[in-house]
Amino acid sequence: MWPWRNWEVAWNMKCSDNQSSIAVVLIHGFGACKEHWRYNQPELGKSAPCFAIDLIGFGDSSQPKARLINEPLGNKNSFAYNFDNWGAQVADFCLEVVQRPVLLVGNSIGGVVALRASQLLKKNCCGVVLVGCATRALDDKRLDEQPAWVRWTRPYLKSMVRQKWLSGNLFRNASSQGVIKRVLQQAYPSGKNINNSLIKILQKPSKRSGAPEAFHGFINLFDDHLAPQLMRNLEVPVDLIWGEKDPWEPVNEAKKWMKSISCIRSLEIISDVGHCPHDEDPEAVNSLLIRIIQQAT
Repeated sequence: MWPWRNWEVAWNMKCSDNQSSIAVVLIHGFGACKEHWRYNQPELGKSAPCFAIDLIGFGDSSQPKARLINEPLGNKNSFAYNFDNWGAQVADFCLEVVQRPVLLVGNSIGGVVALRASQLLKKNCCGVVLVGCATRALDDKRLDEQPAWVRWTRPYLKSMVRQKWLSGNLFRNASSQGVIKRVLQQAYPSGKNINNSLIKILQKPSKRSGAPEAFHGFINLFDDHLAPQLMRNLEVPVDLIWGEKDPWEPVNEAKKWMKSISCIRSLEIISDVGHCPHDEDPEAVNSLLIRIIQQAT
């Protein structure tokens, strides 16, 4: 464990070549944890020290009480689950623990966290890889892209999800083994690597007493950073890796980013996989990541 502010952060490292001038830091997505990189970290560790970290609220890291926007500080140990705080967590981890330039690799919301951390790290970050990055289509700043009924009901939705009883019930349902399996079948369209080990990896943190707090905090995150905004003035190269059949983050969004954002260096689309290509087709993703690591050293 690494002590950060009032909390503890869980992490691990794989390394068989400590001569590399850089390190790799892997950042999981929502509801996942450091073990979601189970097929990547050992292979990447052969090229550079490879760290995986649990964001606050997930995995084995602290799960403090959620503090929503406009709520008073109250409990000094409460935590605002947002990209500024997660980005600061990752940036501080890189400076205090990793202590060398880093290549940040993030899946889903971990991609947005990686971009925010890269901004904070500046010269201490040598690149970012976004693996099925969260496009955050439901953010308030993108509300005009939504159907009229979504815009009209947004105030009601915000009011409802602030209620702990509702978010608690939603969490209990979402964290059941059956629901996790059904979500994985949607996220992994090929069905590859959906196994009991993965279900246990994802369900275990949800059994901890503080687990509903991260869920409550995140589903109330309606106005926060968007990846294109974070990349607007980014000075390090960004590489995109996307699942061709991602059910939640359309590959066309990645293609649009590739054409319009200057810091993006490459876009690789992995055929027949979905939102977590690093776990569904690790061989293909590992090959791409090793090439990017070699470019960065």
